[in-house]
Amino acid sequence: MIDEQLTSHPLARLLTVPRPLSVPLPLFCGRGEVRVTAGEGEGSADFSVATDETKVNRESFAGVARGCSGPPIVMKIPPLDHGEEGRELSGSAFTAAGEDGDSRCLSVIVDEAKLDSFHEECGVFGVYGHPEASNLVYLGLYALQHRGQESAGIVSSNGKVLIAHRGMGLVADIFNSEVLEQLEGTSAIGHNRYSTTGSTTLKNCQPLVVEYAQGGLALAHNGNLVNFDELREQLEKNGSIFQSSSDSELIIHLIASAQTAELPERVAQALAQVRGAYSLVLLTERQMIAARDPLGFRPLVLGKLNDATIIASETCALDLVRAEYVREVEPGEIVVIGEDGIRSLRPFPPMPARRCVFEYVYFARPDSLLYGRNVYQVRKMQGHALARECPAEADIVVPVPDSGNAAALGYAEESGLPFEMGLVRSHYIGRTFIEPRQSIRHFGVKIKFNPVVGLLRGKRVVLIEDSLVRGTTLRKVIPMLRQAGAREVHMRIAAPPTTNSCFYGIDTPTREELLASHQSVEEIRKYITADSLAYLSWDGLYSFLGDGNREGFCDACFTGKYPVEIPRDRAPHQLHLFEAADHQLNSNATRSDRMA
Repeated sequence: MIDEQLTSHPLARLLTVPRPLSVPLPLFCGRGEVRVTAGEGEGSADFSVATDETKVNRESFAGVARGCSGPPIVMKIPPLDHGEEGRELSGSAFTAAGEDGDSRCLSVIVDEAKLDSFHEECGVFGVYGHPEASNLVYLGLYALQHRGQESAGIVSSNGKVLIAHRGMGLVADIFNSEVLEQLEGTSAIGHNRYSTTGSTTLKNCQPLVVEYAQGGLALAHNGNLVNFDELREQLEKNGSIFQSSSDSELIIHLIASAQTAELPERVAQALAQVRGAYSLVLLTERQMIAARDPLGFRPLVLGKLNDATIIASETCALDLVRAEYVREVEPGEIVVIGEDGIRSLRPFPPMPARRCVFEYVYFARPDSLLYGRNVYQVRKMQGHALARECPAEADIVVPVPDSGNAAALGYAEESGLPFEMGLVRSHYIGRTFIEPRQSIRHFGVKIKFNPVVGLLRGKRVVLIEDSLVRGTTLRKVIPMLRQAGAREVHMRIAAPPTTNSCFYGIDTPTREELLASHQSVEEIRKYITADSLAYLSWDGLYSFLGDGNREGFCDACFTGKYPVEIPRDRAPHQLHLFEAADHQLNSNATRSDRMA
């Protein structure tokens, strides 16, 4: 019998499907964001999935199904074995059957353009000593939205209590003027999340807020701890109870169990036990603390706005609130901000920095100042180097927008070829869209990219992209350019081949899903259907340094040389982004609370 009951979403009803959901065709191979529209009715359902050829690695996944009159919602699936066929799911139909034989017909599409890339990690922002602290944090999170679109939260302090509001979705969907008015106080911290550990649920939203022996404590964390499982097992043996699956909660437990009185020393004692990447900001009723791991994997900067102190993941967030950039929070540094001003602690032995070079390639916003250099200028320099190393007999240079724009400009300047926006990207589709009943081939890519026919007809095109991850988007974009009249398409990638996963705070596909890890350049060229394919060299990648020291960067995603050892006896607790989501939290659920 199909059981229906009300959920927290006003438009949804819960639909329990006891039997596994069978799909009578090869399902999308690799990780995918699968959008589902119910043929009738409203509700949500938990499914387990099997196909003719392979079975999903995890037991089940969850999705919310609404009526056809509403927007489609997202069902999240884990990775399957890599396969060239079975990627076309657009317009397919399958049936979810209950024990009583009742069924619902669901149509499915795959958002290839979104999933064929590395995904941003998280963004943190903090304000101390400003009468509109929560409003500034709200704006800061807006500027850092590119670093995480899964959830967001703000915690403020009025000097007596911590006040928290968190939710699933984008910043604009979670906060409004009424909510911000409740987040009173002169200090606040905020977080945008794109999970790298922990499932996609409200309980993993940050900032995390707890009450411990010394009062309230909130934490916002960007990074990934590679010894998370080991430390969690130790803490659980000693009686700790975890409320989330996020490695960020581990830091709070370590702080609470530290054997010292003062919070800054507790933080130092806790962070001395973890390995991996962290750029974090903590808030109590009366002070704010920022910390960065000794290798400096993820960025973190310090700013000033009149008498207020600002902490942010990137300088673009400082620009929006008109704060002055002061400096980076140095690797291994703990910055304590309180009524007595700012003081710096350096409790860890100095180590050679290993800043993430992929921040320059893709993650950081082009207008940010990162590691002392403007991101846009770095990407243009890499485009210049790409043109010198990998010329092509062509008529125009076209970027894959927006990630390839700066490198394409550099390529065009160096090669003397015209730069043209031959692909137009829609920035307004949001996260949901409804596929027409008449199936459209490559719908998930076409809704994001559209070629400019008059510009491409009869032209030899150099197509520039910042990186090539799984190749599924380019495999569809390149034929689109040909259909629009392009005579030749020469693919140029403004980075070396991406062959390894990241375990330091970036959501990446598994190594098996990375095309360059198991296929040659020629094999990849044939797969994406380009006339030629070339990658930027190591020298080109680091061309922005001149004669500078390349040892200051982490490039493990290209080399497989990990600066912090990855445990061999177990895989680090790295989330596949398209893992099961709690059905009650897929409807932009939010949570507000106060810590007395």
